[in-house]
Amino acid sequence: MRDNQILSATEAAAVLELRHAMHRRPELSNQETATQQLILSILDRFGLRETKTFHKTGVYVDIVGNAEGKGKVVAVRGDIDALPIHEERDDLPFRSEVPGLMHACGHDVHASVALGTALAFHRLRDNFAGRLRVFFHPAEEAEPVGGRSVRQEALLDGIDHSVGFHVTPDLPTGTYAARPGAATKSADQFTVTFTGTSSHGAMPYRGVDAISVAAAFINEVQKLVSREVSTEDGSVVSIGTIRGGEAANIICPLVVMEGTIRTKRTETRAMLCRRVREIAEGIAVLHRASAVCHLTEGEPPVINDADMAARFQSLVRDTLGAESLHEGLPAEGSDDFGYYSETTPSLYFWFGTGENGKRSGLHTPTFAVSDSVVVPTTELAVRYCFDLISR
Repeated sequence: MRDNQILSATEAAAVLELRHAMHRRPELSNQETATQQLILSILDRFGLRETKTFHKTGVYVDIVGNAEGKGKVVAVRGDIDALPIHEERDDLPFRSEVPGLMHACGHDVHASVALGTALAFHRLRDNFAGRLRVFFHPAEEAEPVGGRSVRQEALLDGIDHSVGFHVTPDLPTGTYAARPGAATKSADQFTVTFTGTSSHGAMPYRGVDAISVAAAFINEVQKLVSREVSTEDGSVVSIGTIRGGEAANIICPLVVMEGTIRTKRTETRAMLCRRVREIAEGIAVLHRASAVCHLTEGEPPVINDADMAARFQSLVRDTLGAESLHEGLPAEGSDDFGYYSETTPSLYFWFGTGENGKRSGLHTPTFAVSDSVVVPTTELAVRYCFDLISR
């Protein structure tokens, strides 16, 4: 073991081995078969052979402590899927070898941190009571998401605490952030179909213009956020696609729109979904059209447990110094770790990856994370999980 470190040199090498291999050969959500086999092979090499699969392409493994006492049961999640983005980082020696695919959201790093946590706990299993369950979680980026399977398959039954983490270029390398309350927003999707009546473009009064109905809906649905919810809820209703019309001189009879509903509060989430449907149907009646609104439940918001957040903040201050602790980030995106925090007291922490030459945002073709953050973050995760499992 290296001086004052938790991971052995062999374990640290395996962590970076997984990171590089995943980055070179990224796989999309629900297609992570080679990634699954790679993770299983490394776990097997270190003697972790009692592995199980879920969601077809996911893996989880339990490490049971041999020390006397009861101990807690803690879950750790590292996601494994990539994105349909072509990497534009020729400076990386382990850059993606798959055209059009890359790890643009740091999941190769997340999975590697989870691996290192599993390896360290396996080696140190005589030093703790309780159990650690490590998830290598597929399909965080696209439906059907892995988090829903975790809930549906009751894989968190008996778990006392869950731990997740995410890279962020918005914080400098070597800094960490977690605060109580919402860490992400929910992400529900809607599809609205407006049906009118076609007519000649010179005689719109003989038809019902679905485009004008859609325009009225866009105008009204934006008032949900500005007039019906508190600014503290951080709600956002966005329309991402709109399709309709065949020619400039024909009144359009059909428009299909797709969008998302995001918020930090469960109560507001239900209200916004209901109101989007009501507005669509009401606008349609007002304009002599019809509307069908289909809502798809997405990820719940990730909510950090107050006590777990306080413990994490104390750990960072005590082990790394107060300068390494950031006050937190606003809840903006979504993550299916929300299914974990919906089920168990949870913590989702951010770790900084911002440095000169590596400040490109998540989900961009120039996104990159330095190897230098991987092992220190793994060791922080191990320390934190030891604190949880032994309390």
